[in-house]
Amino acid sequence: MKNATVLILRIVLVFVMAGCLVVQWVMVPLWAHDLAGLVGVDRATRVAIVAYPVLILACLEVTLVCVWQLVTLVHRGTLFSVTAAAFRWVDPVIGAIGSAAVLTFGLCWVLAPGTVAPGVVWIVGGVAVMIAGAALIAVILKRLLEQAVAREQEARRLRAELDEVV
Repeated sequence: MKNATVLILRIVLVFVMAGCLVVQWVMVPLWAHDLAGLVGVDRATRVAIVAYPVLILACLEVTLVCVWQLVTLVHRGTLFSVTAAAFRWVDPVIGAIGSAAVLTFGLCWVLAPGTVAPGVVWIVGGVAVMIAGAALIAVILKRLLEQAVAREQEARRLRAELDEVV
């Protein structure tokens, strides 16, 4: 991977991480304060609605850290040579995306008993399905990485055998 691409990606990752932290530490408390005066919504629902973005952003932050580490492996050219290191960073991404899907389904469940319009609940449910789909895509990409690593190891073995013959 070219240095410029790595640099730009890392700048984007830093800005996204900073945005997540600002939302978690500044915006969510302000939003919680605004929701405190909301009439007709019980305390447990308000807590769930406020906790949701904090937890979703935590899932995103885990993913950002793992992507940073994977980009480092790619930049060094060691993604295929240090297989355990690569999979150590892919598995938490899958877990974070899966957790985000579960959290979104949970939000759907909290909103369903009449807190919001039924259409909103359906939209949130649709978003949860899309996030679950992203987790499944990540699982498929992990399988592709496993296959690429196996091919790389096979190529190394064949090169070593060829070197012996020559």
